[in-house]
Amino acid sequence: MWLIDQLAEEHIRKALAEGELDNLPGAGMPLQIEDDSHVPQELRASYRILKNAGFLPPELQLRREAMELNELLESCQLENPQYAHYLKRLQVVELTLRQAGINTEFLYGDYAASLRNRMK
Repeated sequence: MWLIDQLAEEHIRKALAEGELDNLPGAGMPLQIEDDSHVPQELRASYRILKNAGFLPPELQLRREAMELNELLESCQLENPQYAHYLKRLQVVELTLRQAGINTEFLYGDYAASLRNRMK
């Protein structure tokens, strides 16, 4: 067992003994466990901690940035000076994602249709 797992178990046992976990929302309900089988076992605890703290792995952060840029482009007029900047940044992020082996088709659903409509 990893040190972080041992510390977590110790804190849980202490909280149970002191009654701190009594009457929590969802008590008696089944846990909804996320599938983290794609993460190496030695990294799972640290990934879980980072995720709960609001941090994402770099590839997911890039994916989030691509989606945000996509939304900005959809709401931005072609004449806007920022449009070219957003488009260039999106292309760089997309290339980085592809090089990391991440599918970028999620960018082409609404964006492609919107771009075609603006070009007419």
